[in-house]
Amino acid sequence: MATADARGRTLAVFGPGKVGEAIGRLALAAGWDVLYVGSPRHTSLQPFLDVSVPGSVAVGHEDAARRADVIVLAVPYGAARTLPWHLFADRLVVDAMNRWPPVDWSRTPLPERSTSEEHALLNPRMRLAKTLNHLGFGDLEDDSLPAGDPLRRTLAFATDHDRDRATLIGLLDDLGFDALDLGPLAEGRWLEPGFAGFGRDLDAAGFRAAIAKSRSLYGNG
Repeated sequence: MATADARGRTLAVFGPGKVGEAIGRLALAAGWDVLYVGSPRHTSLQPFLDVSVPGSVAVGHEDAARRADVIVLAVPYGAARTLPWHLFADRLVVDAMNRWPPVDWSRTPLPERSTSEEHALLNPRMRLAKTLNHLGFGDLEDDSLPAGDPLRRTLAFATDHDRDRATLIGLLDDLGFDALDLGPLAEGRWLEPGFAGFGRDLDAAGFRAAIAKSRSLYGNG
């Protein structure tokens, strides 16, 4: 994996569940400082982190938002509106949440907006990206490989903010994956459950083919 460089190296994870833990362990191994924010019920988060993600630090909402170079949202989709969106202005925020049928919607056809397009409306000043939602927490650690490995898996991302593309590519590389830039945030819908790119071990060409298949079936809206 990549080694520490001049880029900002502090990652704040909102949600110390299985996905959040896996992301934190990989980031720590790549030289990032990792902060965690739990729910108010997590009254003893630091002792838990000392065992599950040793080297990470439990902090409060404001501290995490202030210190982080990248914020990862890894809470259940249904808990999204409990997050402190007002603190994310001018911050790079990675939306790793998924809407799960039939838990989170029961409409046909699929919802018109991706989850990240919905969440972007909660604070238009944040710089939101969609990624890290389209593989399981076990796959995150099992499939992480050094740069150049021919078996390395590709993860895709989508964002409207050009200034953050290099940071997102660097983050995914540090976590052990090749990065595929899908373009604007709306393209993140193809990474969600129900579409051909979700949960599959793909290289960049495979991802593009999967997205083209989904687009042909479901269109752009």
